[in-house]
Amino acid sequence: MIRVRGRVRSLGLPTAWGAAAVTYKLVCPLAQETGLLARLVTSAVFFAVGTALILHVRQSLLRELRQVRRIAGAAQRALLRPPPSRIDGLDVAAAQVSAERGAAVGGDLYDVVATEHGVRAVMGDVRGHGIGAFGTVAAVLGCFREAAHDEQDLGGVLRRLERALDRHLRQEHPASAAEEFVTLLLVEIRPDGETLAVNCGHPWPYRLSRDRVEELAGGEPHPPLGLFPLPDVVPTVDLGYLAPEDALFLFTDGAQDARDARGRFFPLATALSHVLGEGPLSSQRVVGGIATALRHHTRGAPPDDIALLVLTNSDGMPSGARGTARATTTYPQPTTHL
Repeated sequence: MIRVRGRVRSLGLPTAWGAAAVTYKLVCPLAQETGLLARLVTSAVFFAVGTALILHVRQSLLRELRQVRRIAGAAQRALLRPPPSRIDGLDVAAAQVSAERGAAVGGDLYDVVATEHGVRAVMGDVRGHGIGAFGTVAAVLGCFREAAHDEQDLGGVLRRLERALDRHLRQEHPASAAEEFVTLLLVEIRPDGETLAVNCGHPWPYRLSRDRVEELAGGEPHPPLGLFPLPDVVPTVDLGYLAPEDALFLFTDGAQDARDARGRFFPLATALSHVLGEGPLSSQRVVGGIATALRHHTRGAPPDDIALLVLTNSDGMPSGARGTARATTTYPQPTTHL
């Protein structure tokens, strides 16, 4: 009822202007004359009315656009909520940029939660970008926030995500379910700093220290979630230890695939080294520096959604041997149906 009244009020002024113009044409003697002056006056009247109508419609559309953006922004903040700045000894910072101009939401997803198993994080990229991918983002994040607490290992979390994604695609995209997918990186940082990961078609993270940028290549990832069923045994990759004052940098492929006007890819590792050389290592400074560099590289128009997430061991968790990433085997737990 309120919306109907608002529509009536918004149409009232244009209707009055139109009625005034028609009345002038039918009633005013000057409008009936055929002289040059009369024609000029009549044209001026109708031009003024037409201009006023155009401006009124434009203002109405701008108001509706601002309202849509406010709603989209509220939806993003509720779903892709900013992570806490500190969580179990880790400094956390994140940023997300949508490739769809004017859109407040995109197809990238991330979250960080503290569980009894350690700090668990997810970074993902839904096929496509912008508002059209938002439903899949909601399905994956909603499941992760439950499974991260319930499952003993990352393999169990991944299986829960696979089932949730399958249900969502069959319900929302029945005609193209076989073509939809999500790349995912699940990370677990244990209290002693040991870092484990499960990767489904996603870029591997970087480990940052004061004087080094190290890409943690943990072997061949699984295919993106949704394309093929998960294997019976899900290997978990050991990424070594996150030492005190070190950071883990997670990102979506929109960051490394961003191109400038000459077609050159964004030099992510070089940009990280440059940010580290400018001052003390902190999550906020790394995210801010890389986001600024990406905007400059793409002139503010990235071709794909971009998400960045940095976890810094600022509380001096005990660190084990740094070592190299190695694959371990996680055997499946008894299946729990949602």
